[in-house]
Amino acid sequence: MPRRPPPPAGTPDARITIADVARAAGVHASTVSRALNPATRGMVTDAVAARVGEAAARLGWRPSAIAAGLRTRRSRTIGILVPDLVNPIFPPIVRAAETLLVQHGYATLVANTDNDPAREEMLISRMAEHLVDGLMLASAAEGTRAVELCTRLRIPAVLINRRLPGAGRGAAAGSAVTNDDRLGIGLAVAHLLELGHRRIAHLAGPAGVSTAIDRRAGFRAALRARGLDPAAAPVVAAAAYTVEAGRTAMARLLGGPPFTAVVAANDMLCLGVYDALAAAGLRPGADISVTGFNDMPFVDRIHPALTTIRIQHAEMGRQAATLLLDEMADPSARRRDIRLVPELVIRASTAPPLPGA
Repeated sequence: MPRRPPPPAGTPDARITIADVARAAGVHASTVSRALNPATRGMVTDAVAARVGEAAARLGWRPSAIAAGLRTRRSRTIGILVPDLVNPIFPPIVRAAETLLVQHGYATLVANTDNDPAREEMLISRMAEHLVDGLMLASAAEGTRAVELCTRLRIPAVLINRRLPGAGRGAAAGSAVTNDDRLGIGLAVAHLLELGHRRIAHLAGPAGVSTAIDRRAGFRAALRARGLDPAAAPVVAAAAYTVEAGRTAMARLLGGPPFTAVVAANDMLCLGVYDALAAAGLRPGADISVTGFNDMPFVDRIHPALTTIRIQHAEMGRQAATLLLDEMADPSARRRDIRLVPELVIRASTAPPLPGA
């Protein structure tokens, strides 16, 4: 079979191999490998190294990242899994993490799990096949085996904006960077109580998700701390952190015991809350006060502008990336549970209850 001739000079080809460079330089392929590897370049003469380098440049040869990864078991790539790519909370987190990782020479692969544990496991397995050096998981929920799978595959992993339900501080399940969700919801409840509200409902997040679990617990604890009975507070859980789920859950709340304010577990849910209130002929901020959580980029532009809990999106991404880099450098490093402090942002969606309400 005739040999494939090298392409003309000046036409870079991603398929160019070491054998092509060897033919162009008139040397053996093993000589090319030594000449192009800084660690073994001293094993060939300067003249041969120069001839090989000129041939490689003329043919447009590039080192194969895949081949290098197979040799070193490292790809300089980090995988990032998020539960919902259209949720505005994740882009600023991912961007901050990616910016820091790029500064350390890593590329990132971002994938959407759709809150599906089976899809999450498939994505982790596929990323393992591509030799990712580490994973950032923003998709962990009840029933997930993501961290267990990463441990089995020996891939360092850090949870971001999520913890494994039931995992306490410093748990062996893995490092995590989250918000202090209980504190955040407590700030929203305290604000409503200071305005004079006593009948406060909670539109909770989906079951099995750590943010929903912690925010619901924080809601009850904040009422209890002010001498109110949390068992008397209406609570409905949304099926997902989406506008549609918020609309449906709010309609259910409105069909139950009366309340003058609602603490929602997420800003996306609040868009559905506004829709449900409008359908019922009620005005957010006037008839029913509404608070959200996350301070997503658009919530100051809706009407009325949303009172919400601001989280440290960029700081969360940076700290999670830093933790992952540390654990990749030292797999025996102690696992850490970092909880960032949120703050209350007061806007027009909250006001004192109407007289007699």
